[in-house]
Amino acid sequence: MPLIVRDHLPAVKALEEEGLFTATPERALTQDIRPLKIALVNLMPTKTTTEIQFMRLLSNSPLQIEFTLLCMGSHHSKNTSDAYLKQFYKTLIQIEGMRFDGMIITGAPVENLDFKEVDYWYELKELMRYTKSNVFSTMHVCWGAQAALYYHYGIQKYPLSAKCFGVFPHTINPDHDLLLKGANDIMYVPHSRHSGWHTKDIESDARLKILLKSSDAGVCMVSAHQGRQIFVSGHFEYDRETLANEYFRDIQKGLPIEVPENYFPNDDVSKDPVLTWRSDANLVFSNWLNYIVYQRTPYDLKELEPLE
Repeated sequence: MPLIVRDHLPAVKALEEEGLFTATPERALTQDIRPLKIALVNLMPTKTTTEIQFMRLLSNSPLQIEFTLLCMGSHHSKNTSDAYLKQFYKTLIQIEGMRFDGMIITGAPVENLDFKEVDYWYELKELMRYTKSNVFSTMHVCWGAQAALYYHYGIQKYPLSAKCFGVFPHTINPDHDLLLKGANDIMYVPHSRHSGWHTKDIESDARLKILLKSSDAGVCMVSAHQGRQIFVSGHFEYDRETLANEYFRDIQKGLPIEVPENYFPNDDVSKDPVLTWRSDANLVFSNWLNYIVYQRTPYDLKELEPLE
């Protein structure tokens, strides 16, 4: 089934070249099915790249999805034009009264700041409050997950002694709900962050369940309210080259950076990285859409029960 997106969105061309299906809202109206309403809150500076990464994963499903892009109206983007944001993005004020089956809140390159120092922190708090009543399942990624665990449950983030950078194997909680249904015993997930959680802080809150963790990267996936809130510290959405681009960027800037772990063959940066996480990423997002969002969300979103 196609992903329903706005006309002329640049990411669509890249996805269609990969053989993935998209449709305009007008074409979707001819199909007798209610599309899932999924919103992407894109906090990354590289808007189009992030759009493609998540849209690729959401497209790998037989479900029809109506896709909405959101940004922070209180933040001025240095990397994306106002015209682009005005054409393709909405803000929290503009979605007032709307409800969504699912929402994804991305990471952002602000993890070294205290939450209150982020210029759009107040607006993001309002958005996270909004999700409790207007979104059935919200997936938070990397810094977005850190911000949400802090806002909803008071779980602090802590600076790491060294950047968590690479692709790490993770073990699965046998009592993992349906989000990881069909997964292998070991899942590979890319990480790129300077901060993390203390496992004991999450384990001490009975409302939270750790689904995925790594001896090297720590807690990777946490669930609450039976999947209505999901927190992911890694980046299932990353492309093959994403960590390489980050590594070479920092090298060019003269910043201290180690070679990403378990990524380049024999740590040889002249060789192409090995893609080891794509099937795991497709599984997680397909399960999220099918088992958590599609099968549990009320057909009429007006009947959505708010979280406490």
